[in-house]
Amino acid sequence: MPKLILLVVIGVIFVMGAEPKVKTLSALDYIEIQQLNYKYAFALDNCTNHGEDYANLYTDDGVFVVGLNGMEFRGHAKLVEAAGGPTCARIKQPHQTHTTENLVIEASPEGATGKSYLVYPGDQGKRGDADFDGHVGGYQDVYVRTPQGWRFKSRIHVFPPQIPGEYKGVPNTKLDSQTR
Repeated sequence: MPKLILLVVIGVIFVMGAEPKVKTLSALDYIEIQQLNYKYAFALDNCTNHGEDYANLYTDDGVFVVGLNGMEFRGHAKLVEAAGGPTCARIKQPHQTHTTENLVIEASPEGATGKSYLVYPGDQGKRGDADFDGHVGGYQDVYVRTPQGWRFKSRIHVFPPQIPGEYKGVPNTKLDSQTR
């Protein structure tokens, strides 16, 4: 009997220590996640539907994190606020837009992860904001499939010198000066 108990315990430990299964992503999954990223830039840059379109790209408990200072916008109401809603006062002139480039999507136990570069191209060939024109870090994402389609579970705006995909929750303002 003790040998049987030992075998059961070893079996439980083995199963608990096993890697979670990662479901392969289909071509349609990749396209839908790409579309989610494209919609993100338009919804944020234009504060469409007073920030609701932006917040609806996330799960109900989704979070956007500013990697520069660790500020979090968690849940629907805070995500509407992050987009500038409901007044859209955040949108300034000249209108600043951004693009996400070189999106890399990988299957994960939760659904998928992504990383991409963030670029502010300027406006009509002119600089719009000296702090944000050009390459401004990137995004590190966790995506999950919901009944409404793929959504952001989390999106972190990762600022240099940190690299999208390698951000571990340490805001730039807390980085040791030696790593900068």
